[in-house]
Amino acid sequence: MADRTLNLRELNRATLSRQMLVARQAISVPAVLDALVGLQAQAAPAPYVGLWTRVRDFERADLAGPIEDRSVVKAAWIRGTLHLVTADDYAAHRSTLQPMLTQGFDDIAKRRGPGVDVGKVVTAARKFFGAEPHTFAELSAWLTERYPDDDVGSLRHAVRMHLPIVQVPIETGWSYPGKPQFTLADDWLGKNVSTKPPAGGGGVAEMVRRYLGAFGPASVTDIVTWAGLPGTKEAVEELRPKLTVYRDEKRTELFDLPELTLPGPDTPVPPRFLPEYDNVLLSHRKRTRIVADEHRKKVFLPGLRVAATVLVDGFVAGTWKVEKAKGEATLVVEPFATLAKADRAALTEEAERLVRFVEPEAKGHAVQV
Repeated sequence: MADRTLNLRELNRATLSRQMLVARQAISVPAVLDALVGLQAQAAPAPYVGLWTRVRDFERADLAGPIEDRSVVKAAWIRGTLHLVTADDYAAHRSTLQPMLTQGFDDIAKRRGPGVDVGKVVTAARKFFGAEPHTFAELSAWLTERYPDDDVGSLRHAVRMHLPIVQVPIETGWSYPGKPQFTLADDWLGKNVSTKPPAGGGGVAEMVRRYLGAFGPASVTDIVTWAGLPGTKEAVEELRPKLTVYRDEKRTELFDLPELTLPGPDTPVPPRFLPEYDNVLLSHRKRTRIVADEHRKKVFLPGLRVAATVLVDGFVAGTWKVEKAKGEATLVVEPFATLAKADRAALTEEAERLVRFVEPEAKGHAVQV
């Protein structure tokens, strides 16, 4: 029987607390990535900004260091999208994600034409990346030459979804260039990264627990939205006796870890800046716990892009970007509605710190709301 009904603000505060967005935490970068099951990293600066807004006194070196010593990697992860994740997590759970990655490839391949011999292509690509790191442009050229009668897009996607490869970092900027090279995860980490799913579904159950710790309380459809793992519903049913069960205001079951408490709905949340593609915006089926329906089109953009956003009182209240002109950097906030005087002042103060973090070498810094 469900414990109690949770309203929107209770769900909002619970998720923000677990996402370290209520108060910055004094915590290491690997510990953050472990707690949040990775950070979205399609845009190279995004995880840096995501950590800046979550970690007390965060500096670029706090992330660049673990990337350089290979304890953090950038690779296809949840939903097949690029994430920064700890090397330990990647090695331990890449196999659990393989059925989701395979399904993602199958869905695209069906729309693109004749089938691809995945085993043959992946075996060849392993040798290709094993010889030396390559960009995806180089992979495309190599695949076109080797398999001239096949669709290069399907071939490239088969490699991306079936072969564990990681991006090779650089030592400047945001750690990864616009056109990065990839190498075999086995070689980069010095250990075998399996793609064979663990028997018995235990891997899925562990990912469900990890998800709830980072994004709960949540429904089964929320968990599926987050990772798309086959067997999620069965894993939740297996875990049910060990979980707390709530309901939302529409009576949908929400599951949670019993050891986690819920903050009150009136818990204060200071203004926060989220980067493009931030995980907290993408990890629930119903996104109203963070983004009101009337703002969706301003946040979730064409081409699967997700805007950089600002939170006011815990909910998305606008978007932001940094513009550079004549060597000066201006952080521009575009609120969706008129801000209260106190919120505007607090947001401006936070923005003044962020623009200096994003563009430390600019001749001047400004904020425009």
